[in-house]
Amino acid sequence: MQRLPLPGHMVEHAQAYAAGSAEPAEPRNAATVVLLRGSAAGPEVYLLRRRTSMAFAGGMCVFPGGGVDERDDDPALAWAGPPPAEWATRLGVEEDLARALVCAAVRETFEESGVLLAGPDAGSVVSDTTGQEWEADRAALESHDLALADLLVRRGLVLRTDLLGAWSGWLTPVFEPRRYRTWFFVAVLPEGQRTRDVSSESSSVAWMPAGAAVDAVEAGDLLMLPPTWLTCLEVALFPAPAEVLADAEGRTVEMFMPEVVADGDGHILSTPERYTALIAGR
Repeated sequence: MQRLPLPGHMVEHAQAYAAGSAEPAEPRNAATVVLLRGSAAGPEVYLLRRRTSMAFAGGMCVFPGGGVDERDDDPALAWAGPPPAEWATRLGVEEDLARALVCAAVRETFEESGVLLAGPDAGSVVSDTTGQEWEADRAALESHDLALADLLVRRGLVLRTDLLGAWSGWLTPVFEPRRYRTWFFVAVLPEGQRTRDVSSESSSVAWMPAGAAVDAVEAGDLLMLPPTWLTCLEVALFPAPAEVLADAEGRTVEMFMPEVVADGDGHILSTPERYTALIAGR
């Protein structure tokens, strides 16, 4: 995806915030999950096309995710895998926020895809979440009538945090009216489970090889925000989902906020240095 010059009015808007003459919106903490499965063309990613009526990223293809709910930080939640203290190190946050972010990642994935990263014990995972009772629970989570901890307790399940990997962090630029501080996670689709088109915020969903998603954006067939596109570009480097998850084990997240920078006679949004060579190679 070529980094196109920003329109003049956007540059002026950004410069007003940089000069302190405008007050940035307070960002909301959020989590998103790059859900993966294998294919002959490499790792496939699960994408939702947000409804064009949505106030944020309308019409864009995104990964399952959303804002942290205050009930996501529940110390009583049954937990399997790396403890919250370890997640705090990986995500670069305090322990209570780390717990909330991991729970939000699992909850939002279930709400928006029907996939639940939980099981009866630390060595198993729910094999099927397609029944009517599961759908009622998913809808109750989505409407905030049910907390994830309450769902897991009632069903006798533990959160499988070992099925998640920390990937990256993105903070919406200061000049945007709606801002999110988003931690990106990766996870492999559990055996036996399948995704469903259930999110009320999406108009369509699809599994697509990460490399094909990158090509579709460059061809103008899909719309993505830069963090989503760059994540697909990076995931496409790996031969299979297991390698993506393995790479995540050694990562610690550093939050990155794109800024308006000069580029020749125009301006573009900055990107993390690790993506420079990948973008240049397109």
